[in-house]
Amino acid sequence: MVDLSTRYLGLDLKNPLVPSASPLSRHLDTARRLEDAGAAALVMHSLFEEQIEAEDARLARFFHQQSLGHAEADSFRPVPDNYRSIEEQYLEQLHALKSGLDIPVIASLNGTTNGGWVSYAKSLEEAGADALELNVFYIPAAFNDDGQKVEQRYVDVLSAVREQVAIPVVMKLSAQFTAPMHFAHRLEEAGASGLALFNRFYQPDIDLETLEVTPQLQLSTSEEALLRIRWLAILHGRTQCSLAITGGVHNVNDVAKALLAGADVVHMCSALLRRGPGHLAVVLQALRDWLEQREYASVEQMKGSVSQRTATDSAAFLRANYVNVLDSYQPPPGVHW
Repeated sequence: MVDLSTRYLGLDLKNPLVPSASPLSRHLDTARRLEDAGAAALVMHSLFEEQIEAEDARLARFFHQQSLGHAEADSFRPVPDNYRSIEEQYLEQLHALKSGLDIPVIASLNGTTNGGWVSYAKSLEEAGADALELNVFYIPAAFNDDGQKVEQRYVDVLSAVREQVAIPVVMKLSAQFTAPMHFAHRLEEAGASGLALFNRFYQPDIDLETLEVTPQLQLSTSEEALLRIRWLAILHGRTQCSLAITGGVHNVNDVAKALLAGADVVHMCSALLRRGPGHLAVVLQALRDWLEQREYASVEQMKGSVSQRTATDSAAFLRANYVNVLDSYQPPPGVHW
């Protein structure tokens, strides 16, 4: 029997398939279906900085308006008994997942600044989170946002969270950094236990009828995994951080490529949203078959065996492959140029 176990963020997992942050973790029944399908761990949906700050602002306006013209009300600030803050709702769901599942549960914080919201990391740890995924989703749209300042923003948020918690922290990164290798080492030095490659920046669209900017959610495709696989292959063996791929993993081929490149775990989201939690069991069985057919004894045996450090042609992950790819293109049948 092939050994599918892997180690991620210091956690011993039964296999490398981990559902990433998505609406699937909002309901315990759905989370149990993921566990039954073979999920080795679960990343919760994100707790967003903007949600926390917006709620704080609403409460501040409520208290301010309540006291206008009623000085005696300054000391009387009732909150309805049934009111549950965003933090309380998230912590309740974390408690429910920890109580109802046997697999590790990784909480998720999503924000951009080193603000008071990072203090929520401590509450997540105290509620039983096995690890914390930190998603610093930032668009550097100001003229004075140079590369060093953008990187420092990530490091500062990570450092602030590390002051709050002792559990492992994984940084979920964008693919748009100038020098990912150097930045990975900066994050490792700042206390990151793992790196998740890469965040998906959802692009706004323009409605040509109303001329309004509209949100646009498009699920990933397998082609998106290739950029992530490339950087996994370059990072493998060059950092002490655990490595995860997130974005573009839909089938066993995507999983196998990620593991060969050096991933410790493979996050799945879009494929599960499209096909349901049961799709994870299909991919897991296909991975087991793939390994057995090629006579691998374990996931550990294959992990990183086609990384840049170990590949037969290590230059294939670098610029040399660029020319080969361009030269290899052939026009489709019937097209002449």
